[in-house]
Amino acid sequence: MAGNDAPRVELGRIVGHFGVQGWVRVKSYTRPIENILAYRQWRLADEKDCVDVRLMEGRPHGRGLVARLQHIDNRDLANELIGKTVSVARSELPAQDSGSYYWMDLEGLKVVTESGQILGKVDYLLETGANDVLVVAGDVERLVPFVVGEYIKAVDLDAGVITVDWDPDF
Repeated sequence: MAGNDAPRVELGRIVGHFGVQGWVRVKSYTRPIENILAYRQWRLADEKDCVDVRLMEGRPHGRGLVARLQHIDNRDLANELIGKTVSVARSELPAQDSGSYYWMDLEGLKVVTESGQILGKVDYLLETGANDVLVVAGDVERLVPFVVGEYIKAVDLDAGVITVDWDPDF
């Protein structure tokens, strides 16, 4: 059972077993997907319980990843992990460069125009290929491209506010 209550970040999910020696299939939420393999201490959790495990090795396989976890050495043990989320301590994440943000830090922030009109709060973000998009929930749902300098004028994480150059009627 895990005992550390430090803030955690969900980086993936165990989605299946791989072979008979306890390897698991992992769906990674990181970009690129292999980045999850840089973290050796994982917390696996579901609605019933959580456990801290050590990643021994991992590699790309097909469109996902496979991983070997310490003390998980057969298919039955691997099957018990299917559906569990993979998280790491927030303190393990690398610091972001100026103007770069983790999505989780933007979700829930208030979005206001340069004139001070409140558009709503960031509900979630979309990855579109060209650039990320803020989905702002307010009186209407708005999609605001996350382009710093052009549409995103300021991000104040401490105040919980993103200032945008965006027409409220759009």
